[in-house]
Amino acid sequence: MKKIYLASPHMSNEKYEEKYVKEAFDTNWLSTVGENINKFEESVREYLNVESSVALASGTSSIHLGLKALGVKKDDVVFVSDLTFSASVNPIIYENATPVFIDSEYATWNMCPKALEKAFEKYTPKAVIVVHLYGRAANMEEIVEICEKHNVPILEDAAEGLGTIYKGKFLGTYGKCGALSFNGNKIITTTGGGMLVSNDKSITEKARFWSTQSKDPARHYQHSEIGYNYRMSNVLAGIGRGQIKVLEERIAKKKEIFDTYKKAFESIEEIEMMPEGEEERSNYWLSTMTLKEDSKIKPLDIIETLEKENIESRPVWKPMHLQPIFEKYDFIKKDDKKISVGEDLFNRGVCLPSDTKMTNDDIERVINIIKKLFKN
Repeated sequence: MKKIYLASPHMSNEKYEEKYVKEAFDTNWLSTVGENINKFEESVREYLNVESSVALASGTSSIHLGLKALGVKKDDVVFVSDLTFSASVNPIIYENATPVFIDSEYATWNMCPKALEKAFEKYTPKAVIVVHLYGRAANMEEIVEICEKHNVPILEDAAEGLGTIYKGKFLGTYGKCGALSFNGNKIITTTGGGMLVSNDKSITEKARFWSTQSKDPARHYQHSEIGYNYRMSNVLAGIGRGQIKVLEERIAKKKEIFDTYKKAFESIEEIEMMPEGEEERSNYWLSTMTLKEDSKIKPLDIIETLEKENIESRPVWKPMHLQPIFEKYDFIKKDDKKISVGEDLFNRGVCLPSDTKMTNDDIERVINIIKKLFKN
């Protein structure tokens, strides 16, 4: 049986990526400097309409250096979305700071403004990390207003949100800085890599300095600050330089996949697709759904049934406050209900195959397997 992936790298038909990688080899610019890095950073800036950018080794390193640039230090409190991948939180721990997890809202699956307000009544954070899940935008209008009222900067984790437009602006450009990911499963990839973007050039320039081991401007190797080996290579940047050219094509395909699932499952009342925003152009990174509480079919039934047919799917992210490594940290819900929104979405959610290389027959195969499961 043909393997159908959740999301995998998808190079351009025009082989732009090969051209730019070959250029790096032909010119012998194979380290962390070169034309590909410069052009890739420039193309992302132009696409997002943002002032500055620095290409880094991963989305995680982008979050880490973004936090450092915002002044996060030992024992500082950082608010962060609870329903996310651990990479959103780990950099807080790198700096020996303290995460406080903020619950989600059903409308966006992202950080709940009411829970955020409640958290501000209890803590004075140094920064707020807002995660945009599965291509959907958090309610940035309210979140920005709340954070500005308390004079606390926002770092957007837009690892899953490149290309999503919320109320006329791209995700990653609402906060003081934004972190992007180009991991192999993202909407465009450099195989591994990330980028920090900001309208404040001092943030990205400081991150650029730290990312190359904090080398002082001296003839000899001199270091006045701790540095990191976080810079993207010119070879990988060549892949990104080619991938950015097809980003809009990938978004269109992701939307087509989501719309096909949504229409196909309209007749199954137990299934609800992830809600769409009215003033938002999502990148639809992963097509994600929930099952109603009284559904006899459970998420694991779908995942295991697809798995038997050589098809990848995944649960929704397990909330951070439920992770053993983070269980000692505080978690803020908007109300006193027994189960949090994030935990409820985790219990009922499934991420469906959303690979942009999927054919119509592939999508129909997934749909028919799920329909048969519910029919039986």
